[in-house]
Amino acid sequence: MTDIIIDIGGELFRATYETKDAPKTVARFRELLPYRDRIIHVRWSGEACWIPMGERDLSIGYENATSYPAPGQIIVHPGHVSGESETEILLAYGPCCFASKAGQLAGNHFLTIRDDLERLAKVGRSVLWDGAKAIEFRAP
Repeated sequence: MTDIIIDIGGELFRATYETKDAPKTVARFRELLPYRDRIIHVRWSGEACWIPMGERDLSIGYENATSYPAPGQIIVHPGHVSGESETEILLAYGPCCFASKAGQLAGNHFLTIRDDLERLAKVGRSVLWDGAKAIEFRAP
């Protein structure tokens, strides 16, 4: 089942919402669709890419939060809740411990890419070595 298409620099991935475990986060993210931005490589978290959202208030708290997203898991940090970091989306493509310059963070796991994880890792490494890429989340 595909709930959403994620386009990272022309590479398409299918993902499913984690509605049961993160209903508020999923509902809020759906309101943002289609969502377009730039994705960059993380600095402290390991093999992951992130979308900084600055002071944007998504008006969600923590639910289904993790500091260790598995490859293909997408989390959102509701920055205003803790004040430790800005609001941001993180997409893990390999081993990851979500962190900022202030230390370990947690984010709501609300989306999962289950297929093409090797290709996702290749795209993630491309972001590391080649720089930011355009990203779009849209309904299928």
